[in-house]
Amino acid sequence: MVDLLWDDRVAWLLDPADGGCLPDGFVEGTTAADWQAVLDLVEERGWAFEYAEGDTVLPLPRAEAVLARPADAECPNLRVWPDPEVCAIFRFLGEEQVDFDVDLRELQGQQQLDVLCGFLAAIGRRLGKSVPLFPEGGGTEPLLGFDIAIDRVRVMWTRSEE
Repeated sequence: MVDLLWDDRVAWLLDPADGGCLPDGFVEGTTAADWQAVLDLVEERGWAFEYAEGDTVLPLPRAEAVLARPADAECPNLRVWPDPEVCAIFRFLGEEQVDFDVDLRELQGQQQLDVLCGFLAAIGRRLGKSVPLFPEGGGTEPLLGFDIAIDRVRVMWTRSEE
């Protein structure tokens, strides 16, 4: 079953011409164990990934090791491709929040939207938490996301009437 339909529900919301290109995903109230659950999910699902610290690509470490790096160390990132055409970039800024972004330019059609919905749902179900996507730069109202209360991805933002 499709969570969202591109044509009538989401196309206007994910149009790169209307704003940013990298909506931010946040899962709040997390721990190092939650980060590890995300890393385990990536490997279990067989999603392509690339973990890097600066320009150095490294094997995927344990979450505890990444989160225990010195405060002045460069922030590592994890690029995950749940589909060859869709990439999410996770940044290990702290254990209390799993954060990532996705490129709107990669989400232009039903097939890519289905991939995004499946990706958000997989993370949300694994962590038992909602996974909202916010406008790039940190808006206060989420655009869309996996809602743990209804176990599906839904539009969370409404277009304001002018």
